[in-house]
Amino acid sequence: MQYFLEHFAVSVAAITGVLAARGKQVDLFGVLVLAFVTAFGGGTVRDVLLGDLPVFWTSDQTFIFNATVTAIITFYLVRFHELPGSVLMVADAFALALFTMIGTRKGLAFPLAPSIAIIMGVTTGVAGGILRDVLLGEIPLVFRREIYLYATAAFGGASGFVLLQRYSADPKLNAILGTAITLLLRLAGIRWRIRLPMFRPKFSQLEMHNLNN
Repeated sequence: MQYFLEHFAVSVAAITGVLAARGKQVDLFGVLVLAFVTAFGGGTVRDVLLGDLPVFWTSDQTFIFNATVTAIITFYLVRFHELPGSVLMVADAFALALFTMIGTRKGLAFPLAPSIAIIMGVTTGVAGGILRDVLLGEIPLVFRREIYLYATAAFGGASGFVLLQRYSADPKLNAILGTAITLLLRLAGIRWRIRLPMFRPKFSQLEMHNLNN
C-alpha cells in the first residue's frame, strides 16, 4: 500500500512541476528537472534527515520512470489544452496531502518522537514545492500571503494521523483520514481564503526611521 501510494504521489507532484512551468519559457529538459525536483525533493530531504540512505528514488528506478513519463505526457497535453490556474492549486493540494502522509508514516517507522514524525511529514509535503519555486525564481507557495493553509494543512493532517495511530488499530483507515484532513484543510483554505495572522509590526519601517530620527 505504501509503495503504490508513493508512486501515485510522485505522479501528482510531477504534474504540478510541469504546470508550474507554464509561461516561464522552459523547454522539455527544464520541465523534466522541475518535475523531478517537485516529485523527489521532499522525500530526499526526509530520507537524508532520517539517515535512510540511499534515498528512495535512487534505490528504485521505477520512481524516475514514473516521473519522466508523467511529466512528458503532461507537457504535451498542456501544449494543446490550456488548463485553468486552479488546476495547479488543486493538484498541488493532493500532492501535499499524499506526501505529508507518506513522510509521517515513515517518520513513525523510525524510533523517533511523534513530534519529529510530524515534522518529517510536513517536510516531505512542502520541500519539493519550495525547491521548485526557488528554481523558477518565485517566492515558494508556502511563504506567499495569498496561499492559504499550506504548511498548516500538512501539520494538521500529520498531527491527526499521529493521534489516530495512538488510539486506533486500523493503520490504513488512519492514513486515509490523515490524508483527508490535509487535503480538506488545504482546499477549505483555498475556497474560503483562510489563513494564519500575518506578521505586522506596530510601526512600519518608515515610521521606525522617523521615530529614530
